[in-house]
Amino acid sequence: MFRPIRRSMLHLFAMLAMGSLAHADVTLSTSTNPTADFGNRLNSLLSAESRTVGGIDARAMKRLIDAPSAGPVRYSREWLDSMRPVKGGKNWSCLTEALYFEARGETARGMFAVAEVILNRVDDPRYPGSVCGVVNQGTGKKFRCQFTYTCDGRPENMSDKRAYERVGKVARIMLDGADRKLTSGATHYHTKAVKPKWSRVFPRTATIGYHHFYRQPSRLASN
Repeated sequence: MFRPIRRSMLHLFAMLAMGSLAHADVTLSTSTNPTADFGNRLNSLLSAESRTVGGIDARAMKRLIDAPSAGPVRYSREWLDSMRPVKGGKNWSCLTEALYFEARGETARGMFAVAEVILNRVDDPRYPGSVCGVVNQGTGKKFRCQFTYTCDGRPENMSDKRAYERVGKVARIMLDGADRKLTSGATHYHTKAVKPKWSRVFPRTATIGYHHFYRQPSRLASN
């Protein structure tokens, strides 16, 4: 089954071909070989299209192809609960686990916002380049990790099946390339109940649910 981007490309090729046919009709009376003229023009158009597509960055193309086909994200628990349970690989498992312990009690918007922070860190060269690397950074040193649940000494039991399925869907949607438009590039967050030192110097980008979100300035090293 074609994904939307592939269907769009096929539609574009068809439109190009139709445009060439229309142009060939106009110039028929002056061409001694209209069939050859149409073929040359179509080949030229298709070559130009191929060069345009080929010039797109491979990572950007992958994100377009892998983007969710379900349409725009709806930030509601009802929308998430209407979907079938999903599964994934290692990075999906790490993101799902992080969302379960960090945001399962949040609104849907709050869950997506925490996922944005984790993925923003993956894209930031100051942090590990994978979801699992970001989530587990600093683990092994009690209360010195980036995400407290990984180093607080407590067992990580995910017993709430409904919550687990819900955050798993958020993880799948975000890993599949959904837009990150809630936190304006945030790399940090904390609950309203605490006030870490870095929150005094990092610009706050959003407040969603129980969390404040911040973007780490480029001149500061990671914690």
